[in-house]
Amino acid sequence: MNLESSILDSISTGILVLSGDLTVTALNASGQALLDTSEARCLGVHAEKLLQHSHEWLGSLTQVLESDSPHASRSVALTLHSGQEIHVDVIITPFPHADGSTGLLVELMAVDRLLRISRDGSQQYAQETSRAVIRGLAHEIKNPLGGVRGAAQLLARELADEDLAEYTRIIIREADRLRDLVDRLLGPNRQLALQPLNIHEVLEHVRSLISAEADNRVTIIRDYDPSLPEFPCDRAQLIQAVLNIMRNAVQAATDPEQCQIILRSRSQRQFTVGTQLHRLVCRVDIIDNGPGIPADLQPAVFAPMVTGRADGTGLGLSIAQSIIHLHGGSLECESYPGETRFTFYLPMETPHA
Repeated sequence: MNLESSILDSISTGILVLSGDLTVTALNASGQALLDTSEARCLGVHAEKLLQHSHEWLGSLTQVLESDSPHASRSVALTLHSGQEIHVDVIITPFPHADGSTGLLVELMAVDRLLRISRDGSQQYAQETSRAVIRGLAHEIKNPLGGVRGAAQLLARELADEDLAEYTRIIIREADRLRDLVDRLLGPNRQLALQPLNIHEVLEHVRSLISAEADNRVTIIRDYDPSLPEFPCDRAQLIQAVLNIMRNAVQAATDPEQCQIILRSRSQRQFTVGTQLHRLVCRVDIIDNGPGIPADLQPAVFAPMVTGRADGTGLGLSIAQSIIHLHGGSLECESYPGETRFTFYLPMETPHA
């Protein structure tokens, strides 16, 4: 890779370079991820062939060439060959080639990417705020709870009547249950035990657990990218995060035999988590065909104690998000009737403490 290509690939904005006849001469890594293609497929290809329904796109490129002046468009809808529609801000700038011809430099910035970065920041701030409140409440709850439990133990030693002693055992049991609930509210409280791990080992382990719990009545489809490398993770905690998400899917299903879960893994280049740009991340989608999450619950789906089930604690997704954040990643949710998709991103290039 030459210096020019290295510089282009380090830019988080999609960069497309076109010759005077509108054929592709360069496409950086962010552009490849955005257009869901590779540079090898695009080099020498006419810009018209990069997209479906490319009339408006082609018109903008031609206009800049003819006027020899830059052009910017906001929130332009582009349809990829996969059928996916993306919305991007486009800046087209003409530049002179050494031979006197004019080429085009096209900058593509995904609008949904900017919205996601903003949303991730807001969610992380909200979660940190709620956890600060919970830690304060936990301290206030656990101290008197320990006193109640200790008093019940002392009282149990003084009671000769076994029937009365049963009441103290109930007090101790319930105090322990409340203590465990408070601990779960606080989420993971130990440092990550990082070791090189293939994410598919985690997914396969959870798949076998869910299949056993559901008596093999749930259909689980695997769509893995076998080229994903190992990267530093805490195996036990990631298993817990994926297990919480998949259990939610099974519990939401009205009929386990009709429940279908898709596990999909992919790599993604030049991806921003929070405010940090990562060269390479692992993307995992967990998709189910259940009834979906009620619209009024979706904005707070990762908040503690938020649940749509009468018997739920609302802690599973909150804990899953905390574990993913500890790994330096992010967890997102998109849901509507018939499909709920949880997606998490984990940086692969460096370990996280």
